[in-house]
Amino acid sequence: MLEGKNVNLRVMEKDDLPLYAEWSNNLAFLGEYFSPIQRSRTETEKMLEPSPYEWKDFVIEKKDGTKIGFIGSFYILHPMGKMLEMGYTLIPSERGKGYCTEAAQIMVDYLFLTREAACIQATTHVKNNASQRVLEKVGFKKEGAMRKRFFVRGEWQDIILFSILREEWKEPKVLTKLS
Repeated sequence: MLEGKNVNLRVMEKDDLPLYAEWSNNLAFLGEYFSPIQRSRTETEKMLEPSPYEWKDFVIEKKDGTKIGFIGSFYILHPMGKMLEMGYTLIPSERGKGYCTEAAQIMVDYLFLTREAACIQATTHVKNNASQRVLEKVGFKKEGAMRKRFFVRGEWQDIILFSILREEWKEPKVLTKLS
């Protein structure tokens, strides 16, 4: 478990998959910037199988153990190397309280402490100001817009690419304990 001040990140286990499937199929949870995923429980269970993308998901929990979201990382495979990307989402009632910012900082700390990566990237919908603020608070820099990258609810949407370099990170900022 990765422990922060207000939230913990716990590696997703098989027992978490029903909740993940429920939330992934819920439009309110995904928000207006994502298309509904609509995965069956069988498809969701495949997420825990090894893949070349080295997908790693964590459950975001408040200190009382309440599950409030998910955060994860994965590699984007490219002929010139692997690019590390992270993504996150919280239940609507817990947004805007700083939990996502802390979870993102813990994830950045964890990734730079455990992965040989020069850079971590994240993308947001161009109108997702809340997610952009999270990334900026954690130290990510806006690289620019990528046109028509996500197909969301019947339309191609633009996204913004953010990144943080290892030398910009320098040392852990929130991570208090690896357990």
